[in-house]
Amino acid sequence: MMGHSHALSGVVGWMAVVPLLNQVDVFGVTLDLGPGEIIAGGLVCAGAALIPDLDHKSATITKTYGVFTETLGAFFNWAFGGHRNGTHSLLFALLMGGLAQLLVWWSELAAQVFVFLLIGIALNGLGYGMEKNRVAAEFINALATAGITLALYSSGTNYSWLGLAVCYGCLLHFVGDMATEMGVPLLWPFWKYRFGQNIGFKTDGPVERKVITPMLTIAIVLMSIYLFPWPDLIPDL
Repeated sequence: MMGHSHALSGVVGWMAVVPLLNQVDVFGVTLDLGPGEIIAGGLVCAGAALIPDLDHKSATITKTYGVFTETLGAFFNWAFGGHRNGTHSLLFALLMGGLAQLLVWWSELAAQVFVFLLIGIALNGLGYGMEKNRVAAEFINALATAGITLALYSSGTNYSWLGLAVCYGCLLHFVGDMATEMGVPLLWPFWKYRFGQNIGFKTDGPVERKVITPMLTIAIVLMSIYLFPWPDLIPDL
């Protein structure tokens, strides 16, 4: 799938599991998912849902932070055997989730920086950019990302679930790509069989543009209505 579809699937995927995870104990941590965690988790998942495509030089995520992500993308391409190989495996999802969780345990600042990077990637993937003026788009993206990250921090958003959300975002990416023609090697490097190959729809074809993307967008609107306590959030006039 295209970057915007992956990002939308990340938001939808996170919002879909919030009712299942809220107040659930995971490895000794009780997940308290209020409005801040719903917003933060949706954006983190959206950004994480783009991470597996870091192995492609033209991907949305690879272009997000210029030389930094382009260099990292070239390394990922080399280390994981090219596009849609190792970065599209269950092993990779576990590695990314584990790395994110280690950052949470190691340093609050490190976790906040990682969240900032993922939110910027998410906004870029969701289409908050202007192709005709990349400098202006990157500047606006940075300001929006900083504002959202600061607002979430000021509201006391708890990121104890960060590793789970990053791993989940990667898995959502795999589900999306398995629905396309190429499929993904989930069990790489032990088995390079591509699950879903030659079965699904064409990437950026009419099914994705006219069915998948609109459905994901509508799902976000409907779940926002359901999940957020709007009477408590809207000030009295």
